[in-house]
Amino acid sequence: MAPIVVKKIACIGAGYVGGPTMAMIALKCPDIEVVVVDINEERIKAWNSETLPIYEPGLDEVVKACRGRNLFFSTDTHKHVREADVVFVSVNTPTKTTGIGAGKAADLTYWEGAARMIASVSISSKIVVEKSTVPVKTAEAIGKVLQRNCSDPNVHFEILSNPEFLAEGTAMEDLLLPDRVLIGGNSTESGKAAVAALKWVYEHWIPSERVITANLWSAELAKLTANAFLAQRISSINAISALCETSGADVTQVAHAIGTDTRIGHKFLNASVGFGGSCFQKDILNLCYVCESLGLKEVADYWNAVVTMNDYQKQRFVERVISAMFNTVSNKKIAILGFAFKKDTSDTRETPAVDVCKGLIRDGAKLSIYDPKVSSEQMFRDISTPKFDWDRPHYNQSQSRILDNITVCPTPDAAFQDAHGICILTEWDEFKHYDYQAIYQKMQKPAFIFDGRLILDHDKLREIGFIVYALGKPLEPFLQKQY
Repeated sequence: MAPIVVKKIACIGAGYVGGPTMAMIALKCPDIEVVVVDINEERIKAWNSETLPIYEPGLDEVVKACRGRNLFFSTDTHKHVREADVVFVSVNTPTKTTGIGAGKAADLTYWEGAARMIASVSISSKIVVEKSTVPVKTAEAIGKVLQRNCSDPNVHFEILSNPEFLAEGTAMEDLLLPDRVLIGGNSTESGKAAVAALKWVYEHWIPSERVITANLWSAELAKLTANAFLAQRISSINAISALCETSGADVTQVAHAIGTDTRIGHKFLNASVGFGGSCFQKDILNLCYVCESLGLKEVADYWNAVVTMNDYQKQRFVERVISAMFNTVSNKKIAILGFAFKKDTSDTRETPAVDVCKGLIRDGAKLSIYDPKVSSEQMFRDISTPKFDWDRPHYNQSQSRILDNITVCPTPDAAFQDAHGICILTEWDEFKHYDYQAIYQKMQKPAFIFDGRLILDHDKLREIGFIVYALGKPLEPFLQKQY
């Protein structure tokens, strides 16, 4: 079979995956026209403006180097999909909120809609690439949708799975120098040709040995499994952090000790208030649902425990705050430092800050929130949006509900004034360098700091006069319950 020539790529979905991935392909493949399409006009306008809709280190420079040359952002989905040789699909696959599988199963409504659109406008054969995280065997179902909805019998669709393994905050670096690129395809001649075509695109800048191939089902499952393993490490060290506090051990010392074992390694062993992001929880719940559907209840229960531990860690943090502050935070001002789910990103999807803030609000706290990259509108929307609804298209267009007990501060100083306590919920580097002596003078006494990311100098804070709760470290006498 003759090699497939790739001259134009279209990507459906201008989000955290589609935008950066296509920008890097455009940068490294100047002879390929790359167009990112989305029905959200506001988002496309932002991609074409000086202020991009997402923050990611290095993204601005790459987009501005390629935009208008061979990288374009458009709402004309039909035109560009029709003309493309390769169509990446990077649409939302949210967790179902109703019906069978609610709370666990992936909702493929938007994926199916994209497939129907591709089929309806195609007048030439195409490679359709799964970029969204999808359940195992999705490619099989999507293949049926594509073939049954295309009126031209001469048009052939070859489906590939090309899951993303990006970490937000380092996405551009991950795209430039990935550990691996995984491409899954059929073992037919046309399937092999499609895999070779996509492999050729990536090999413009990635060594051939790092572009690995597999069958479709293995590639789909590898993505879910990778996120499950990473989240499992976080929940494992977080579980130990609870034990450390009650036993007098120090979780950072435990993590260092086990991390020096080369079989374990140091990565993802930082105890925290909990994991967040768009993928970890969603993918584990999806994996659990797949296992349950196949009769593997014990396997599903095992992985579900990772999510249960994450929820426990967030609730445990809230209870520590309330317990320390004399069992009530009612009408007390608490400064929240950080709202993004991790540093160096503006992404707030499944951020632990939402559940922590809601927990404190339920007890009557008055929150003053500061994050250097997250807008006030985003914070209000996140806190007032029902669980799982953040991953749906209408979410970005929903009305913000201003909550009486939340103030979003443009500067950290406003958050500190007259606060009873400070909660560190994101590990932004700037939080390490504040003048905590001056901050202490502005606060009510006793002044508390609850470090949910273990980024501060706790001994120095105690010398200043703060009561410090450092997650996973021995509790100081003030914080120990007396029975």
